[in-house]
Amino acid sequence: MQIIVNIDVMLARRKMSSGELAQKVGITPANLSVLKTGKAKAVRFSTLAALCSALDCQPGDILEFREDEQ
Repeated sequence: MQIIVNIDVMLARRKMSSGELAQKVGITPANLSVLKTGKAKAVRFSTLAALCSALDCQPGDILEFREDEQ
């Protein structure tokens, strides 16, 4: 199973840069990059809430679950 992070999709829809989002959320651009690439082991609910607020979306717009294909 995989959790897919769609922050890039939401950034494109909102015509917002990664730097602008990082500033609005209050995280470093490096930490945002870790989230965007799916390399993060965890996401704090407060960070997820801040992302949703800044991108005017729901958590399900950012995170997606996919079964592994066998």
